[in-house]
Amino acid sequence: MKDVTFLHPGFFWLFTLLPLAIGWYIWKRKQQTATLKISSLNAFRPKPSLLGRLKPVLFAFRLLALSAIIVAMARPRTVDVNNKTKTTRGIDIVIAMDVSGSMLAKDLKPNRMEALKDVAEDFVDGRPNDRIGLVVYAGEAYTKTPVTSDKALVVDAIKSVKYDETVLKDGTGIGTGLATAINRLKDSKAKSRVIILLTDGVNNSGVIDPRMAADIAKEYGIKVYTIGIGTNGNAEFPYAKKPDGGFIYKMMKVEIDQDLMKEIAKKTDGKYFRATSNTKLKAIYDEINKLETTEIEEMKYYNYDEKFHPFAWMALGLLLAEIVARKTLYRSFI
Repeated sequence: MKDVTFLHPGFFWLFTLLPLAIGWYIWKRKQQTATLKISSLNAFRPKPSLLGRLKPVLFAFRLLALSAIIVAMARPRTVDVNNKTKTTRGIDIVIAMDVSGSMLAKDLKPNRMEALKDVAEDFVDGRPNDRIGLVVYAGEAYTKTPVTSDKALVVDAIKSVKYDETVLKDGTGIGTGLATAINRLKDSKAKSRVIILLTDGVNNSGVIDPRMAADIAKEYGIKVYTIGIGTNGNAEFPYAKKPDGGFIYKMMKVEIDQDLMKEIAKKTDGKYFRATSNTKLKAIYDEINKLETTEIEEMKYYNYDEKFHPFAWMALGLLLAEIVARKTLYRSFI
């Protein structure tokens, strides 16, 4: 239902004059009525007149007409607001996710990979106006989802991410993962291009040097946010497989090449973060979400439907009815 608004609500103050008009009418009516004191009125009592009793209705018509005029002057109207948004600055983002075996470490719950997937899904859902792609890497890398505005597709791709050494050779090829992400963005026409590069280890695979990949990103004007994921100290890492395909875990030292990650971020005007827990990982994504804002131009269209016409016609009808009644039915009473 559309809301009724008033363009000039100040006119409603005129309603305070109506009690004065009623008081004036009552006083004037008493002044026009002559009085005579006699012992009995029976001889002078007139026959009841219906028109005479209904004469105050004329004043009621005038009051109603005045009320309708006041409402009409206040300009009642309904408004229908249409919001239209236009993205004036789009951002293309590629998430480069480490899916090596060490991402199954249990220092984040239930493990690093699942914790990362949960946070990444929320991040994608919170970027409705941007295009996002997904690159996964271990010893090798490939594009799981190209840069797209289809958020449901990206979220489904993130959910399907898992450790599978039959698909990607195990290892940590940071340079390879970064180069693959750059390849997805280098031809982008977006005004801002961003890579979120996540790893939990040290570069030990791939044929592309991470620093060279960072130079390429800088050349293309691509900003890289780097995230080192893993607690400080030791964590439970998978180191062998059980006969049923599960993993055997043991405590091992967490090693992340933070100097390399900081260098990549600094060279590309990005920022380095360290995610030591689920809460910290979410906070990092929240901060990146705030750092990379999309400018939105919002336009509102107001469609007004004036509603004062019925009140104006009502006032006119009531005034005409009063005038006609006074000039005809009540002419002898005036």
